[in-house]
Amino acid sequence: MAYNFSKFQQKIKETQEWYSKELASIRTGRASTAFLDPVRVESYGSEMPITSLATVTSEDARSIRISPWDNSQTQAIEKAITIANLGVSVVVDGSGLRVIFPELTGERRIQLVKVAKDKLEDAKVALRRERGEVSDDINTQKKEGNMGEDDAMRAKTEMEKFVQEGNSKLEELFAKKEQEITN
Repeated sequence: MAYNFSKFQQKIKETQEWYSKELASIRTGRASTAFLDPVRVESYGSEMPITSLATVTSEDARSIRISPWDNSQTQAIEKAITIANLGVSVVVDGSGLRVIFPELTGERRIQLVKVAKDKLEDAKVALRRERGEVSDDINTQKKEGNMGEDDAMRAKTEMEKFVQEGNSKLEELFAKKEQEITN
């Protein structure tokens, strides 16, 4: 009997997506609109993401343009970005706000690479935890007689292949981000 890896593959994919989102939130020298995703603005009696209140576009390599749909929200957006303490400056002008990214220092680049590496390790730990659960499930099925010895060995070999592919994809994402940070 072949083992069903669909849930395991989905968990690997979810871990990769989580890591990708985490990397997007790490600021590099380039302006990325994803950088503002975690910022919540107090507006209309609740907290909302900036994208629910305004159009957010990358203006150039070091700035983001925020164009609120309701100009009365400009100050609330400015306040939310300031409170988030993201290390950027905010300038209000006639057509909305500009978020300006300062140049990164060499020391700050090293810190950002370290943060990306720490998040990589968190993602790998999540994969190992999932691998352990699948391995336990395979062992349980083998003990209960639902799976033969050979099938269990094949399933574990296939599981390791999925884990290696997942880890290499995570490493690839890290290498890309590291290149982006250091250049």
